[in-house]
Amino acid sequence: MARYLFEMNFSVVFEKIQDGGFPEGYYYAHVPSLGLTTHGSGIEGARAAAEDLVKLWIAEKRANGERISASAESLYSTLELPDDALQSA
Repeated sequence: MARYLFEMNFSVVFEKIQDGGFPEGYYYAHVPSLGLTTHGSGIEGARAAAEDLVKLWIAEKRANGERISASAESLYSTLELPDDALQSA
């Protein structure tokens, strides 16, 4: 049986963790198209953790005979809210 190799790209969003339960310098790594989140020390640690998590996710899907869809294009933006919006919410 021939095996075809192809690349899959997944967007990853990094967010510095502000929670006191984590050591300084830790980041969340969110993979929006898969609904996965992990964390690691620094951006590179979070990126490595995200790569490991996505590989495990793909392995589980393959083991269960499930289809793996390519990631859709991701766009990123921020929202700036005034202080009064936060107090009235």
